[in-house]
Amino acid sequence: MFLLWPKRGSRPWGTLKKRWVSMKIWDQQSIQFFLMFFVPGFISIKIYDLLIPGERRDFTKAIPEAISYSALNFAFLYPIWFFLPDHFQDRYPNIYPCFVFLALFLAPVVWPVLWVWISKKGFSSGFIRSPIPTSWDYIFGKREAYWIIVHLTDGRRVGGRYDSQSFSTSYPDEPQIYLEEVWKLDDEGAFVEKVKSSRGIVILGKDILSVEFFANGDEENE
Repeated sequence: MFLLWPKRGSRPWGTLKKRWVSMKIWDQQSIQFFLMFFVPGFISIKIYDLLIPGERRDFTKAIPEAISYSALNFAFLYPIWFFLPDHFQDRYPNIYPCFVFLALFLAPVVWPVLWVWISKKGFSSGFIRSPIPTSWDYIFGKREAYWIIVHLTDGRRVGGRYDSQSFSTSYPDEPQIYLEEVWKLDDEGAFVEKVKSSRGIVILGKDILSVEFFANGDEENE
């Protein structure tokens, strides 16, 4: 049976040191150590990269980071294991695999989600630096609907609706935006009417000077 932690009362750490010395590559004990001290950290890194835009990570250089995150994962979970009854894996063989799944796969998903959530809250701004790399990623990462006016470098303006069918790129890709609806603007920048037969517009970052955002209010613009 897979042992997430050594059984208590069996001189675990001295035994583990001896086993580690005589361990063969990819034997059962090696696989257990690999699952314990690499997989949780690797999962946390992958989840974090999905939540926060950034440059493509070189995982050949991220192994020490993955091991560190795995160690933190088990440090957080250790108090739970400490209060479990002795020989928990033997007395509750049907429940123990669930605990292993929690430690190896579920908890490593929760930690980065929780960290990103905390870092985005106002109360943490004084002591946690925002992980979001650009203001572009910040505003579009909210996944809210907006009325938008894009000011182009040639002086023109493009008005439109950014909603569930729209799209924007994220760092490190060049800023681009797809507006699902294009609207005509009057001289004062008010939205007049939707451009008929339009299926939206893609605007490249090199052509964008600035972007204005307005609260979503269908009843005010239709």
